[in-house]
Amino acid sequence: MEGHLIEIYQRLLDHFGPQHWWPAESPFEVCIGAILTQNTAWQNVEKAIKNLKNNGLLSPQGLKDIPVEELARLIIPAGYFNVKARRLMAFIDFLWAEFQGSLEIMFSLDLASLRPDLLTVSGIGHETADSILLYAGGYPIFVIDAYTKRIFSRHHLGPEDTGYHEWQHYFMERLSPDTKLFNEYHALLVRLGKEYCRKEPRCSDCPLSR
Repeated sequence: MEGHLIEIYQRLLDHFGPQHWWPAESPFEVCIGAILTQNTAWQNVEKAIKNLKNNGLLSPQGLKDIPVEELARLIIPAGYFNVKARRLMAFIDFLWAEFQGSLEIMFSLDLASLRPDLLTVSGIGHETADSILLYAGGYPIFVIDAYTKRIFSRHHLGPEDTGYHEWQHYFMERLSPDTKLFNEYHALLVRLGKEYCRKEPRCSDCPLSR
């Protein structure tokens, strides 16, 4: 493992403590949250998920036959609700068509087989797919997001290429394939990005300022 990546991880963990992320009651809730959180704040996602729970719909069976217009109405708090309703339904259709509506069956596939399949689902890109794989499926895959690129670029670390695969490879070739580590590391980077490494950074107070 490359020393500076572990040093950064340890500093963040010492500063923030464990993040207990992803906040969800089930793997299916993680999947739904990963789709809903695209381009919106998490507190808005929580409101949308609460609406689904209150209507008894937060399950593969519950969402299987719901009209997309009704689903859109329930997830309004998450923003872009018409687009996200279609994306959720695309995932649900995929889950039933390929895995009889069972996450257990879906996650029985190996990572190399499942990841490309997830990426065929309309509205699921690399970050969303990897969030589902890591946080819901427990696969050792490092999630890359805008916070990660911003933080490491400002510290003159990371690949020169800005592509998702290049950044993911940068971490995964330097860290042991450890689901718990990847989970906590990504969550800590998100926390750092939100509180310190913003578009207008708060460098003087940053736990990585040294």
